[in-house]
Amino acid sequence: MQGFQTEPAQDSYDVVIIGGAIMGSSTAWWLTQMEFPGRVLVIERDPSYEKAATALSFSCIRQQFSTELNIRISQFGADFVQSLRQQMGGDDRVPELKIQNFGYLYMADTPDFAAVLRANQAVQAAAGAGTRLLTPDQIKAEYPFYSVDDLVLGSLNTKDEGYFDGFTVFDWFRRKAREAGVEYLAGEVTGLDVSAGRVTGVRLASGRRIGCGMVVNASGTRGAKVAAMAGIAIPIEPRKRYNWVIQAETPLDRPLPLTIDPTGVYVREVGGGTYMAGGHADVDPAVAFDDFAMDPDIWLDKFWPTIATRIPAFEAVKVVNEWAGQYDYNLLDQNAITGPHPEIGNFLFLNGFSGHGLQQSPAMGRATAEWIVHGGYRTLDMRPFHYDRIAAGQAMVEAAII
Repeated sequence: MQGFQTEPAQDSYDVVIIGGAIMGSSTAWWLTQMEFPGRVLVIERDPSYEKAATALSFSCIRQQFSTELNIRISQFGADFVQSLRQQMGGDDRVPELKIQNFGYLYMADTPDFAAVLRANQAVQAAAGAGTRLLTPDQIKAEYPFYSVDDLVLGSLNTKDEGYFDGFTVFDWFRRKAREAGVEYLAGEVTGLDVSAGRVTGVRLASGRRIGCGMVVNASGTRGAKVAAMAGIAIPIEPRKRYNWVIQAETPLDRPLPLTIDPTGVYVREVGGGTYMAGGHADVDPAVAFDDFAMDPDIWLDKFWPTIATRIPAFEAVKVVNEWAGQYDYNLLDQNAITGPHPEIGNFLFLNGFSGHGLQQSPAMGRATAEWIVHGGYRTLDMRPFHYDRIAAGQAMVEAAII
C-alpha cells in the first residue's frame, strides 16, 4: 500500500474524495493546480486498483460522440495526454505520451444506423473533429481485410483517436497530488452523516469518523451505493465487459482501427500481430461489485465468430489473455453525472461514465476542482451533466456509446 495511510492524519478535511482511481486522483491533482488552500483526503477501498476500471480499461480515446460537450471533453483529454509533461510542470520524470492514432471505425449495417452516423459526423465536424464517412467500397479500399458486404456506411477518424497509456496518466495524477500534500487513505466508506442539507461526516469501516467540508463521489461502480448513504438515488449499476488479447496467425498488413461491429463486438490494434477484442453478453444485466468471472463459452459462441466473419484473417487466432471488467453504467442515458446535488450542496457527483471515463478524466477532474474552488466552471460548462436531469428523468442522449 505504498503511498497510502492506514489512518487519517486529521479528524476533518475540507474535501474528502471517495474513490482514488483516475477520476478521484484527477480531481485531487487539479485542486493542487488551482492552489486550493484546504486539506484534501482521498479514500480508496482497494489500494491495489486490481479491479478498478482504470486498470482494466481498453485505454482508448475518441472524438466520435454525438454531443458537442462530449467531443470537447475528449479533445481536451487528447491535448492533455499529449502534453502530460508540460501539464505536470515540465517534470522530466513524467514521460512524453502520444496517442496511437489507429482510429475508431463505426460500422452501420442498416439505413437507420447509417443515419445516426451521418448526424453524429455533422456534430463532430462542426467541433473540428476529423471524422470521415465511408461507403463500404471506400472501407474496403482503405482496409482490404474487412468483409463489407452487409455494411451500409462507416465512420472513421484517425486524428486523436486510438490507444493512450491511461494508467500512466492516472499514476502521475496520483503521484503529483500526493507530492503536493493530498493524503491518500486505504479504507472503505460505510456511511455519511447528513444534517441541515449538508454532509457533515464520513464514516469508515475502521470505526473512524472524518469531518468534511465537501464530498466528491468518485467511487466508480459503487457510485449509487455511496450516494444512497446520503439518501440520494442515482441510476448507476455495475455492468460486466469481457476482454481478450489475441495473437493472429497471419497479422494484418496495416494497423487495425478500433472496429465497432454492428453487433457491438469491438476489436483493435495492439501491435506485433496482437489485438484486443471485447464487448458484453447479449443479455447485459447488473452484476455484483465483485463479479469479474469470465464466461467460459462466450468467446467461442459469440466473439470469435463475429470478428472472424468481419475480418476473415482472424479465423486463425490464439487467445493469450482474457479478463472481465466493469462499467459504472448510467441507466438513464449512459452519460456522466457531475456537479453538486441540488439539496445537499456539498455532495458532488463524478459517476456513471459508462465506459468513457478514462478519456474524460482530465476534463472532469478539472471541472470538479473548478466547482470546488470557484463555485462554478471556468472552462467547459458541465451543467448539462448535473443531477437535475436525473431527478427530472430527462436523458441527455449520447448516441455513440460502445
